[in-house]
Amino acid sequence: MSRARVRAYRAGIMAETLAAWLYRLKGYRIVARRYRSPVGEIDLVATKGQRLAFVEVKRRKTRDEAAFAVTAKQKRRIVRAAQYWIASHPAFVGYAIAFDVVLCAPWALPRHVENAFPT
Repeated sequence: MSRARVRAYRAGIMAETLAAWLYRLKGYRIVARRYRSPVGEIDLVATKGQRLAFVEVKRRKTRDEAAFAVTAKQKRRIVRAAQYWIASHPAFVGYAIAFDVVLCAPWALPRHVENAFPT
């Protein structure tokens, strides 16, 4: 793996950790981190009350670039992975499902976008 790739991987892990802390500060409980399924990956799964949030964390040079990095194809992948996660965790079937995005950039606070895209 190249140095640039390793650096990007580490920055992504740090952004996910920062997003997890942000969610904890907002009163969420982190149920899963870096969940991988045959149809895709979900960065964070968090609950607050009866709200079940599937969170995509994006880190780029600016938060605007991070926002544009969430493509329609990626949204479909996240929805499929969420359906797979719910099917394998039946205790969460009655929860209200939400898809959130956390936008991260260097030297800026992360931005939490609730209900970033509809199901």
